[in-house]
Amino acid sequence: MTATMRWMGILATLMIVVVLPIYAFTESDQQEQLLEDYHTTAVVSATDLYAENCAVCHGAWGEGIAGNPPLNSDAVRMMSENDLFKVISRGRDNTLMAPWAVDEGGVFSNSQVNDLVSLVQSVNWDYVEARVMELGLIPPQVVEMEISDEMLATLAELPDGAALSSGLQIYAENCAACHGTNGAGSVIAPALDSDELRTTPREDLEQVVSTGVPGTLMAGWRNMLTSEQMSSVIDLIYRWPEMVQTGIEFPESKVMQISSSPEMIADGQQLFNIACKSCHGVDAYGSPMAPALNNQLFLSETPDAAIYQIIAGGIPNTLMPAWGSRLTDYDLQSLVAYLRSFEPTAPVIVPPILSPQ
Repeated sequence: MTATMRWMGILATLMIVVVLPIYAFTESDQQEQLLEDYHTTAVVSATDLYAENCAVCHGAWGEGIAGNPPLNSDAVRMMSENDLFKVISRGRDNTLMAPWAVDEGGVFSNSQVNDLVSLVQSVNWDYVEARVMELGLIPPQVVEMEISDEMLATLAELPDGAALSSGLQIYAENCAACHGTNGAGSVIAPALDSDELRTTPREDLEQVVSTGVPGTLMAGWRNMLTSEQMSSVIDLIYRWPEMVQTGIEFPESKVMQISSSPEMIADGQQLFNIACKSCHGVDAYGSPMAPALNNQLFLSETPDAAIYQIIAGGIPNTLMPAWGSRLTDYDLQSLVAYLRSFEPTAPVIVPPILSPQ
């Protein structure tokens, strides 16, 4: 072996010893940068998806709304990517969390679900809130029946007052939006402060509360309330006159007059785009998740009051939740006005729903 060849071998060895670690170090930095860029791109892409489809239930800041859980929490951030992917893709039984993956009947591709997983685990929620606000998709405020300390103190003086107080609180959170804040009923549901209802055998009322009433907007509550909670509400129905006799002043339920105006239609359109478009599609033409509402068949056969009831009370055993406890009467009326505005130009035949590619 010549001296030149020996020196070439030595130089090659030095190159391997010196350059390879530098390359490996640089490559590692490049891989980390690529991974960081991927997550950044995923989060940015998923933010608009979240704003348009998720904020209405989980909040602009991921804080959770009504019974929907917060996503801006360490418990959610610490979930495995696989578990989060499954929840978003498949939904959760006995909750309002619907399946969102295309393979499960939803509207998101697997890559979009992955992007949402990245968002939930690593996003700055202030950024999400700012984007939701920029898009004009801040969810409507929750409407609740307020129970004052004075009302609870008055009930506590009655026999078994603790049970009445519990029943009234459960009623306020789950029933008042449909049956009225004073139990007098509304356009959505019948009165519960009713002598006729109080003659109904208890086992019949238990059946109604537990399993609902087929063909109506009354859903079953057995998966949402415990047996004790349902029993407290039934006690409340039977003992409603006792509460009235104490002088408790319930807020009066206003009789709703469904009307329409250009302003209401515009407000309804904005609200539809926030709360309904993700399932019912752009301009209410439907999607794989929910039927079209912009068609002559639905609009000609469904009175305004019935549309109002469907929105407010939901439809049992479907993905259509009850919005009555989350929207004001005006909000609900504006949605009816917006949908009704389609009728003059609505297609006679529902257009086909194309699955996303």
